[in-house]
Amino acid sequence: MAAGLFEGQYVWHPAADDRRLASVCVDVRAGRYLSAQEALAEARDDYGLRAHRSLVLASEAADSDLAEQWLAEEPTPEAGLMWARVAVQRALRAADARDDRAEALERIALAACERASQMAPADPTPWVAKLSMARLHDLRDPAPHGLLTAPPGPWQLFSHVLRLDPWNREGHHRFLAFFFTRHGGSVNAAWDVAAFLSQRAPVSSPLRLLPLVSLVESYNPSQLLADRVWEQPQWRSTALAIYQNWLPQVSGYRFTPVLDLAYLAHALFMAQREFEARAVFMAMGPYASRMPWSAFGEPAEQLSRARRSCGLPVPGAG
Repeated sequence: MAAGLFEGQYVWHPAADDRRLASVCVDVRAGRYLSAQEALAEARDDYGLRAHRSLVLASEAADSDLAEQWLAEEPTPEAGLMWARVAVQRALRAADARDDRAEALERIALAACERASQMAPADPTPWVAKLSMARLHDLRDPAPHGLLTAPPGPWQLFSHVLRLDPWNREGHHRFLAFFFTRHGGSVNAAWDVAAFLSQRAPVSSPLRLLPLVSLVESYNPSQLLADRVWEQPQWRSTALAIYQNWLPQVSGYRFTPVLDLAYLAHALFMAQREFEARAVFMAMGPYASRMPWSAFGEPAEQLSRARRSCGLPVPGAG
């Protein structure tokens, strides 16, 4: 799917150019779920699209009782999935805010994920939702052979996701996030896991981006020459290989993978490969994501700085 031309403003909405999803978001905000049922049902055989749509829709529904109402009135697998997604978002939000209701909300979310997985046993998405909560109950299974740091983590839960969908994008990212320092992990463990997982993936897979995600997570502006890390041969070659092997696949996607493209564009820009970064920005069109730019300052300013260096227009420049 072509992202469309940049027309002077960034579009930050996570639906990006999935116009069906953007339309459904409007309905969900208005308290209507029929179009959400249809949009998720048509993605039953496309787990990447199903994960993307359910996550975006849950963020729209998390502050209302729409998911509960939908599940009560129409207990379909899609309603179960939406309820699980909403319940997990509420549990994570409460835990991060140290809300007194956090434990109760986590129990509700775990039950919702279990119910959703029973309603659609082949769908990895409820298990992915459950995986995003692993940091709350600190799952510590022993790591498989092949990792230098052998970091314990939710390996069994992740293995179940992989049995259902071996290259599940969100599952890999949720699992990697367990090892981030902000969730109690370490820089070395996150790098180790990112390298291990990315090397398993096909060369044309967006999972090859995982080390670049880990690199952004470890960014520390107080370290000497912190902004020059991306210029090191290992990181530059990683970004260029993804550019060569994955970027050509993007035009065939059902929606533009804005977040993955943003990490690639950022890495190429930081590695002073403006020619390649420009092509990635053009593939993104007007669509923008807060990460990775927010790790370095105000997202719109950082994105504009990178685009400007690549000779591309930015908002307000006309």
